[in-house]
Amino acid sequence: MASTEPVGTTRSVESEDAAPDRRATAASDDADDAVADPVLSLSGVTKSFGPETAVDDVSLDVQSGELLTFLGPSGCGKTTTLRTIAGLEEPTEGRISLDGDVVAGDGSFVPPERRDVGIVFQNFALFPHLSVRENIAFGLTDADAAESEARVDELLELVEMSDHGEKTPDQLSGGQKQRVALARSLAPEPEVLLLDEPFSNLDVRLRVEMREEVRRILKEAGVTAISVTHDQEEAMSISDRVAVMNDGTIEQVGSPETVFERPESKFVASFLGRASFLEGELRDEQVETGIGRFDAVTLEGYDTVYDGAPVDVLVRPDDLRATPASPELADGVIVSRQYVGPSFVYRVELESGDTVHCLHNHVEEFGLNEPVTVELTADHPLAWYPR
Repeated sequence: MASTEPVGTTRSVESEDAAPDRRATAASDDADDAVADPVLSLSGVTKSFGPETAVDDVSLDVQSGELLTFLGPSGCGKTTTLRTIAGLEEPTEGRISLDGDVVAGDGSFVPPERRDVGIVFQNFALFPHLSVRENIAFGLTDADAAESEARVDELLELVEMSDHGEKTPDQLSGGQKQRVALARSLAPEPEVLLLDEPFSNLDVRLRVEMREEVRRILKEAGVTAISVTHDQEEAMSISDRVAVMNDGTIEQVGSPETVFERPESKFVASFLGRASFLEGELRDEQVETGIGRFDAVTLEGYDTVYDGAPVDVLVRPDDLRATPASPELADGVIVSRQYVGPSFVYRVELESGDTVHCLHNHVEEFGLNEPVTVELTADHPLAWYPR
């Protein structure tokens, strides 16, 4: 499993116990939220299917009005975690509390229909024989006719579907179906709304548009929401916080900016964005790498106790710049390029054996197998990991 060493730790190379007071783990984003009681709390949640452990000791608090996304590759445990929150799966171990009440664990298990939780499924699951209004009103079983009609009107306006109330689902576009599914889930005013890969059935253009709309709707409704996705761009664009999962565990939780700019493990760094790693060695307050030497203070949380240690330095395409060079002076050669609209991303194989990516304006074209030098141009501290 990938190292989970926090970025910028100042642990002694020889021993973790040698300098316990110097440990400098990146601050958690939830520190400010500790004042309020969480709407949802997971404590040591584990879910096994026979010998396979899908979720392993997950603990997490979600605050009122927050939009949190579980992000990770297929099979990492994010959907199973969502299902345990919904009550569709019972945890093997651990406890889940909703608004202060235990709904799973401690000898109790509250079934999904008795949890104050709404769910928006991947396929929207609208009733084809009911109108849009009837679909939205479906869960309002405790409201009289006047209350139900008023609530449906309110939600149709919220999701900007006021002119479509009498239509049936087969008369709607994909984006409109998603709005109706969202309105139906919000109708009973759930404590928590769960969204399972909510944009996976939409085409790329509509997906981007609906991300903004869904976030707007959820924020206007003031609902606490938890989403699940493997799409990092989606998670980064809609979430207040992101919980990155790997192999059944949470590797890091934080704001989108924090998990991207200060990844606490090589897995998180690799999963978010296009990451490359320069093998280096710290020596005399310098980092020796395959693209030359640079000042070690460039590294996030650098400390001289690491001098002499081998490290991996995280660099992204916008941190590096390639320049044509003669073969005898080159750091490596261009082995591939990808056109991404206004830019090219060039893959460079270095003489050191490392592979890195460089981002260039589309007017700067390099040929395949062209020798280049690579320069570090980052204007921010770099994440790094002891090897």
